[in-house]
Amino acid sequence: MRIKQSHRRIIARLAAIVIAGVVVVAAYTAPAALLPGPIIFKAGVADPVDTVLALYLARSARLYDAQGLWVDILDMNGGSRGAEELQAGQIDVMHVGLSSVVHVNHSGGDLRIVGALGKVLPSTLFAAPSVKSAADLKGAALGVSAFGSESDSVVTLALQRFGLSRNDVTIKEVGDAAARLAALRAGAIKATPLDQPVAALARQDGMTVLLDFVPEQMPWLFAGIAVRHDDIAARRELLARFLRASIEGSYMALADDKKAKEVLAKELKITSAKILDATYDDFKAQTPQNLEPSVAGVQNVLKLFPDVSQNASDYVDLSLLDAFKDQGFFAAMETKYKR
Repeated sequence: MRIKQSHRRIIARLAAIVIAGVVVVAAYTAPAALLPGPIIFKAGVADPVDTVLALYLARSARLYDAQGLWVDILDMNGGSRGAEELQAGQIDVMHVGLSSVVHVNHSGGDLRIVGALGKVLPSTLFAAPSVKSAADLKGAALGVSAFGSESDSVVTLALQRFGLSRNDVTIKEVGDAAARLAALRAGAIKATPLDQPVAALARQDGMTVLLDFVPEQMPWLFAGIAVRHDDIAARRELLARFLRASIEGSYMALADDKKAKEVLAKELKITSAKILDATYDDFKAQTPQNLEPSVAGVQNVLKLFPDVSQNASDYVDLSLLDAFKDQGFFAAMETKYKR
């Protein structure tokens, strides 16, 4: 029996639909190792801030793609929360400060920072306009992203400077910088530490600056790339691929201000040129090109935790960065991104 041409086209379309359905089902059921394409890699961030720029730019410039990775950057709404999720195996790496790593390790975890994204303390303690001095904070509620986070440490440090203690105030977990500024505006808290770009918005709102750490440029491991300690050996090549692309993102961000600002504006939803300039300047001031943390920065954080080990190697592992240096990776980056 002869089949009409129109019927042949219908049969062909039906066959194509069936084949496509089989492919989709196979993609959802086949083991990940058997599927083509890059490795899915989850990177948590404490807060969408300027210290994440190296990661954002590495993703935008497809540097992760070149390393065979598909990187999903996830907002964990607080450093200590993200560090706990990292320890639990829910993400692969975490953009987080040393304080959160100390907190998790002291609670039985085993994390290490393998690269620094922020080498100084970039925070400003803002208070409601009604607060005129530190004395007005007694009995007041202060906001942090999460207990054990870097913002929590900044509050402790600020209170020490004021001759106060945490017992003199109430500390509340509020969430990321935007949420903390909103709580400050609403009167739910009296003060909170903020970084760029939200710090610029707080200044525009007329919030009281009680203590500005930025001009001090105090060494501090404020943001880093944390991993599970066991993964440094067990997944070393995978971590190295992520770290190489992230480091190149840092070099690119420091060398190409136009591209860096484009990515910052998009990722952090910055519409003001003035705030964008301030945020990029802040990034440049605190980002180590090779992502190498300073010894002084580690020590300053650990001083806030006198009851934990003061041994830096319990929290920081530089073996991947040392290997990159020996392999000539940093020299190649300096040549490629001459400023």
